[in-house]
Amino acid sequence: MKSSVIIFPGSNCDRDVAVALEKMQFKNQMVWHKETSLPKSDLIVIPGGFSYGDYLRSGAIAGKSLIIDEVIKAANSGCLILGICNGFQILTETGLLKGTLLRNKNLKFINKDVNIKVINNKTKFSSKYKLNQVLKINIAHNEGNYFTNNNHLEELKKENLIAFKYCDEDGEINEQSNPNGAKENIAGIFNSKKNILGMMPHPERMIDRSISNTDGINLFSSLLS
Repeated sequence: MKSSVIIFPGSNCDRDVAVALEKMQFKNQMVWHKETSLPKSDLIVIPGGFSYGDYLRSGAIAGKSLIIDEVIKAANSGCLILGICNGFQILTETGLLKGTLLRNKNLKFINKDVNIKVINNKTKFSSKYKLNQVLKINIAHNEGNYFTNNNHLEELKKENLIAFKYCDEDGEINEQSNPNGAKENIAGIFNSKKNILGMMPHPERMIDRSISNTDGINLFSSLLS
């Protein structure tokens, strides 16, 4: 399976994603944001980090980069798109995903491992997980507070487009297990065709038991299968 990772100035998780993809036997290429064409790809990853230093608004400048036009074309043609952390923010800036990411409720940067629950395991991104499985995944963000209007929230629920929700270690979804104030504890969503996933947690950091855990592996193995 062929993958491409988009690199922006300020990206700091692009290599992490590349290592994860290559470990899972993807044939990966790194693509600089000024390119105007994409290599043939089954999967495009927009990685985490602080594109353009988040100086204007998280993901806002990256969302206007030259390569984004090609990413949008690929997404509209059915290519799988994965946006992680800043990548999720960029996807909302481009309109590929609805909603926005606001500042964390405590107005502080958060970097810690949290628990998330698998809400939909019937997609190409999540089929190797069990429904309601609890994962421990790292988060590292200042603007991870997902917000959307009530109409779109109902659409997310009705069409089963919520991928993950923040929870406690027992799988309980409540205010105490919500690290950033995200609406209804939402940690990741799909588009209506379910070929695009945006998520704040970093699955690429959870692929090696010696440094973390392996709870992120099944996202990549789902894509392979």
